[in-house]
Amino acid sequence: MRSIISLSVGILIALSLAAVALAPPRNATMGAYCTSFEGRSEHQRLNAERAARALDGVTIPGGGELSFNRTVGPWTADRGYLKAPVSFGGEMHPAWGGGVCQTSTTLYNAALLAGLEIVERHRHQWAPDYVPPGRDAAVAQYDIDLRLRNPHPWPVRIETEAAGDSLEVRLVGRREGPLASVHTQVRAVLAPREVTQIDSALQPGECHRPGRGQPGYRVLVFRVLADAPDRRELVSEDRYPPMNRLVIAGP
Repeated sequence: MRSIISLSVGILIALSLAAVALAPPRNATMGAYCTSFEGRSEHQRLNAERAARALDGVTIPGGGELSFNRTVGPWTADRGYLKAPVSFGGEMHPAWGGGVCQTSTTLYNAALLAGLEIVERHRHQWAPDYVPPGRDAAVAQYDIDLRLRNPHPWPVRIETEAAGDSLEVRLVGRREGPLASVHTQVRAVLAPREVTQIDSALQPGECHRPGRGQPGYRVLVFRVLADAPDRRELVSEDRYPPMNRLVIAGP
């Protein structure tokens, strides 16, 4: 009898060890993405880092949804955010929390690679230079949000890291990724025009060029999930107008 019990216990231990060996890892990186702080102002960088810290360690339960705005909270002065350039109606103005969109964009791209569902996403007025066109995710208080759904049966944890000139977001769960590939197709590049604005305060013949402008784009973004390699998902179809080159001239 004792030998039978010992044999049964041995079999159970062996089965348990085999199950552990076959179980998916709990800390596998399902998708990760980096953006660069190069060319960003100090305040933009600090705001992006503060928003990233608010996301670090947050878990999206299996089948659950995450709202960037609700998770990060208001980016206001009393919470340590600073004024930095943001886009309002196609023009750049200093506002509290300028730079937070870089964090939402970095999270968005990690979510695409991790196979998360995109419930809500918005493009910027102009394509930002820290990510390819069509891959940005603008946020604004309180009606422009980034919302993600975790379709996996296990929880997904967000990890963020700002080091040197880069910001990284990793989505960690029970399956090694990336769980999807993302493909950008630029259909057209729209050249900026030069627009002259007369300023009577300047001398005749005097002129200033406050900005170089930038091209616009028509772009498609597709995703192919690792579990469905024969199916291509259209993620977004965006049109960014060109930012014209402004010339301020005397009369």
